Amino acid sequence: MLNEGDTAPLFDLPSDGGGRLSLKAFRGRSVVLYFYPKDDTEGCTIEAKEFSALTAAFERAGAVVIGISPDSPKSHDKFKCKHALDLHLASDEEKTVAEAYGVWVEKRMYGRTFMGVERATFLISPKGKIERIWRKVSAKGHADAVLAELAGRGKSG
Repeated sequence: MLNEGDTAPLFDLPSDGGGRLSLKAFRGRSVVLYFYPKDDTEGCTIEAKEFSALTAAFERAGAVVIGISPDSPKSHDKFKCKHALDLHLASDEEKTVAEAYGVWVEKRMYGRTFMGVERATFLISPKGKIERIWRKVSAKGHADAVLAELAGRGKSG
């Protein structure tokens, strides 16, 4: 289990738009890395829209926002287009990054148990250290809370 102060696990994943996203490429900037279960579901859409609406504010605070789910890059493209999202989405179809961050977990719903992504966010410093972890996130209002935390810490790291 990762803790605040740990070095963030590196990743290099396919992304929306046919590109790739790697944590290493953002060294020198803060990274808001949020994990979500599935494109175009209610909570995930709320969270993505809220992060997207604050993209400029995150950029002014020296941060980039990256969402990661097990969905394909094609699914991410549709999701971004449908909701006019302005943020990066990475595809972790093998769940290796979710496992590295400890968010591929056993979940329970309607009396059944299954493996899935726990909604969680990691604030990663410009030096690659985990500054803050939010686990079992409630989607509504979460982006504002992350931005407030980032603004309170300034651009150092």
